[in-house]
Amino acid sequence: MKTKNILSYISIIIFAILLAPCARAQKTVTYSNSINNYIYPSGRTDRMPNGNFILVGSASSVLIPFTGNRFTFHLKSLNPNGKSLFVTLVLNGKDLGRKKVDDTVTNFTVVGKNGKSNSLEIYKSAEAGNGGIEVIIPHNAKVLKAKWREPKKIKIEFIGNSITCGFGADVSIPCGSGEWFDQSSAYWAYGPQLARMLNVDFMLSSVSGIGMYRNWNDEHQAEPIMPDVYENLYLNRDSTKKYDFSFHPDIISICLGSNDLSDGDGKKPRLPFNAEKYIFNYVAFVKMLYRHYPNTQIVLLNSPMIMGAKKVTMDSCLQVVKTAFANDTQHKPILIFHFSDKIVPHGCGNHPDIQNHTQMANEMYPFFKKIIEN
Repeated sequence: MKTKNILSYISIIIFAILLAPCARAQKTVTYSNSINNYIYPSGRTDRMPNGNFILVGSASSVLIPFTGNRFTFHLKSLNPNGKSLFVTLVLNGKDLGRKKVDDTVTNFTVVGKNGKSNSLEIYKSAEAGNGGIEVIIPHNAKVLKAKWREPKKIKIEFIGNSITCGFGADVSIPCGSGEWFDQSSAYWAYGPQLARMLNVDFMLSSVSGIGMYRNWNDEHQAEPIMPDVYENLYLNRDSTKKYDFSFHPDIISICLGSNDLSDGDGKKPRLPFNAEKYIFNYVAFVKMLYRHYPNTQIVLLNSPMIMGAKKVTMDSCLQVVKTAFANDTQHKPILIFHFSDKIVPHGCGNHPDIQNHTQMANEMYPFFKKIIEN
């Protein structure tokens, strides 16, 4: 699995689209106006005092309804080291591909349907730990000042690690080039793909390299684990910014364990996998989720990146976690989903690529569709 010390590892052209980074402003552009009240955030997002939105978590997004054929907006990378980040732009339901966002304000223009209402969605490609992306809408933008749409009836939250983040999925950027997170493509990760197939709303709460009781290359000494950070908006130790738990998922999918079971980098001392700690933390984590979402349906996922004895171990542990709630009559029975052995990762760092994520979503679809229909 993946942490920052691992070596780093479509753009669809459609009709009537013109998208190009333009001249960069020398100063930060900010607008404090009511236009932002007609922009619809999704996922882990933050709102600045000036009204601008920050895309925080993987695949966090804003939906901007606008009129007229041309729409200009500004994005800025808030990466703490001044690195560029990527977004996926979706115009009227069509993916325009990933676009680079620098740490200076960059102007973008999209061309939609003239004389009609258009929708622009901006999805963050990387994850919370890579820094936010500020979304800045000019005060004179022709934003559609009306209620755009009702939230979809069903909501799914996907909790996980680098697989859930979509790390290493976009191999159009050669593996090992650029920054370690440049190949991340959260919009095309299995969760968002599955959500689009099911026509449901979604959010990702995921961190590369993270585990339930230890991380990919850390024995819960220097780095926080998922139970430490989940309740914080930025999925880090900063507890001054709490997540508001406003999403209220009908289903929570948890895919954590491949980092707990990993051997690390082979250089740093690594203890044998401790099933007791993993199960204990997992059970406590589920109980915490129930405190926030007592009516949710929890689904435990194994990993498409684990095979052999480790897969048997993980499956056994998940069964024990499920059994721990066998007498729980207050919540819906916990379910377990198993990926097949047919998924062979072809992305960077032995992670799933976009096609692998599509395979994963296709395998999950009938399982989750049955949950929704019942």
